[in-house]
Amino acid sequence: MSLELVEVCKNFGTKKAVDNLKLSMNKPGVYGLLGTNGAGKTTTIRMILGIIKKTSGKITWNGKEVTRENVNFGYMPEERGVYPKTKIYDQLMYFARLKGASVADAKKTIEYWLKRLEMEEYKDSLAEKLSKGNQQKIQFIIAVMNDPELIVLDEPFSGLDPVNTEILKEVMKELIKQNKYIIMSSHQMASIEEFCTDLTILNKGKTVLQGNLEKIKNSYPSEKLEIISTKNIDEIIKGCELEVIENKDNHYLIKMKNEKQGEELFKKLADNDIKINKFELKKPTLNEIFIERVG
Repeated sequence: MSLELVEVCKNFGTKKAVDNLKLSMNKPGVYGLLGTNGAGKTTTIRMILGIIKKTSGKITWNGKEVTRENVNFGYMPEERGVYPKTKIYDQLMYFARLKGASVADAKKTIEYWLKRLEMEEYKDSLAEKLSKGNQQKIQFIIAVMNDPELIVLDEPFSGLDPVNTEILKEVMKELIKQNKYIIMSSHQMASIEEFCTDLTILNKGKTVLQGNLEKIKNSYPSEKLEIISTKNIDEIIKGCELEVIENKDNHYLIKMKNEKQGEELFKKLADNDIKINKFELKKPTLNEIFIERVG
């Protein structure tokens, strides 16, 4: 299975929201779709799912033009999509039946997912009575409960506390093991780094960076050095003409001009018999790369 976008454009009047986008997802896993607010991410997602029509280009799933009839997809929008005055269980049953599940199968699936996301106690509650995070979990259930081939998650961890974030991350890992195709859009760069192997970064509708995340990061030089020492090493660092970005209880983050400076510092620390608990050359984070490309 594969998802292909070829020279896809979307115009709203004279504004080009998505400009000549090319994207290929030909293996299971999580694909990151990133960009600033208004960059074209949600528009791209809606075109992929057939919610809005593209102006030009081609979007295919397994070589066929994407339609709601030939792609079994699950979609979790960033906006809240639950019915506030309806009980949670009734909503889940409605969406399961909408996708063609029998009442018996839907009941079994709903019970499984409510238990899996620790939401059983809320099944008879009105959606408006739930917290933002619990509404988010209900939307996640709606997106995945009918075993879709393609899952699109727009800001899946928004509004979740650390405990519920971990629950959702565990479910994500289970879906990856099931060889699901997942597109994830998020402003939480740490989550993108944790789950995505490949990504596209959009800025004003145009692609500014695309490819394998590990290869992208490796293409950047290591300009920072993290050191945890048993005592203050400010003078040694100063002697190597290095810049201390941060120091908390002898946990240093240092800026280098090149990796050779890091080697020289390590040698001086060894010569002075200073015990080091951690010494690591650091590549730029995805957050830093993102800011460089679209800032």
